[in-house]
Amino acid sequence: MIADDDVFTDLRPLLFTVAYDLLGSAVDADDILQDCYLRWRHRPDGDVDDPRAYLVTTVSRACLNHLRTVRRRRETYVGNWLPEPIRTTEDASRDAVLADSVSIAMLLVLETLSPVERAVFVLHDVFGYPHAEIAAMIRRSEPAVRQIAHRARQHVQARRPATDDERPRREPAGAELVAEFLHAAHTGDVDALLRLLAPDVVQISDGGGRVHAARHPITGAHKVATFAMGLARSAMSGARVELCTVNGASAAIFTLHGSLDSVAVFEAEHGRISRFYAIRNPDKLTAVDKPRRLDRGRNE
Repeated sequence: MIADDDVFTDLRPLLFTVAYDLLGSAVDADDILQDCYLRWRHRPDGDVDDPRAYLVTTVSRACLNHLRTVRRRRETYVGNWLPEPIRTTEDASRDAVLADSVSIAMLLVLETLSPVERAVFVLHDVFGYPHAEIAAMIRRSEPAVRQIAHRARQHVQARRPATDDERPRREPAGAELVAEFLHAAHTGDVDALLRLLAPDVVQISDGGGRVHAARHPITGAHKVATFAMGLARSAMSGARVELCTVNGASAAIFTLHGSLDSVAVFEAEHGRISRFYAIRNPDKLTAVDKPRRLDRGRNE
């Protein structure tokens, strides 16, 4: 069993990345991995020819089943739903496909797919598994998987922000830009905020009905600047602020009175902040205590 533990430990970053991309929740991904580890330890006698394929299949099927059960719960979520943020290492940022796959923007797009579309898209376009292998994983025919992959890819391309030729794809905001934004918000420097924000910037908050948060997206530099200054007066006043990398992007973690208060993640366009996500639901703040090592497996 020691050898089994070693195999699972070595593959854990890949398995977690698959589960997180499929679920958008680190807590649920960890639960899935724990269940799959127990299945791995107590599988029927007999060697598994390809442990990686076996475990990725087990995790993918478990995630697909879980997605089907939580879909209705997310449809009745109070306010805006944002994925559970995870602190990431620099390795994630260096792999463009991986960084894009765990970005808040992409996870929001993936949330609009059906469970099977999401599974096929993630396994093929992110992890590079061929259609035939995915068909075996999710128990569908290969032609069906090809059709699902095509439909999912069209859906993603239509909904991801700034994909046309005239506007560059949004990218993670630099740490310096984030620091300037936080300072301007804290000091109430409206002019500085307007210089740092894109005219059509969008701010999305997630309180989950547990804590105070805007229940609808806020659009436009002036409105977002006003919101940011209000947030600074509440969440940032007396809070400890830590700049770090979350979901492959520059972010800030706010700790108030010794407890995590919120996580803010930023995206930029033309050197200005274009997206500003604030996750305040305390149930979603459990996976930013330490960096997660992600792995795509380099299947492509």
